[in-house]
Amino acid sequence: MAETDATIARVAVKISDFISSDPELWFAMVEGSFASAGVTADSTKFGYVVGVLPPKYAVEVKDIIMTPPSDSKYVKIKDELIKRLSASQEEKTRQLLERVEIGDRKLSQFLRYLQNLADSSVPETLLKTLWMGRLPKSIQVVLAIVKDSKLEELAVHADNIADASGPLLPQIAETSRSDTLEAMLNLKISQLTLSINQEIVILRSEVAAINTRPSRNPDSRPSTYCSRSRSQSRTLHGANGLC
Repeated sequence: MAETDATIARVAVKISDFISSDPELWFAMVEGSFASAGVTADSTKFGYVVGVLPPKYAVEVKDIIMTPPSDSKYVKIKDELIKRLSASQEEKTRQLLERVEIGDRKLSQFLRYLQNLADSSVPETLLKTLWMGRLPKSIQVVLAIVKDSKLEELAVHADNIADASGPLLPQIAETSRSDTLEAMLNLKISQLTLSINQEIVILRSEVAAINTRPSRNPDSRPSTYCSRSRSQSRTLHGANGLC
């Protein structure tokens, strides 16, 4: 009777197709099916997983299938399949992102396009590196100054720099690498940076002047002594010019 019940339980287990893009989710679904069917034996779980794995993914854990451990077979194949496929998926995504061209997109649009292509297995730091690596070198140089900013903020800065380049923007979108374009873009960026620095210097000077300006008493009046005519002042004080 017990053997018949076990057979019924095995038949009742329904396992969905393997989700290669999210093996962790798939195993969670499988374990839900095991729980519903009352399957608890380690070897039975292992057998189910091996039985439904598509060949191209079974190859990823061939060593475990061919020589399974004496115990915890299911846990072993689960952990290794998740780890190996996740690493493989990240590398495939990286290769995909590296092949994508900016085209006629704005630099912030290009970032969002990469984010849509990438999945949760790609960390933001890697996405940031890939995105910045595809930008024109002159823009990379400027963004390096604010490299610790959030990714979305960097995208805004990149758009502003590209917009300031005016007619060069279509060529930037095509990621042209010609020496002429590079030289022109370098000049544009240098001019923009110089202009910003000059504005900063002027603002700082104005703030410093305001902070150091002595306060005046509105009731004070010029000294009668200092109000004398220029000729009298020169005669009295000579070259020192003091009043």
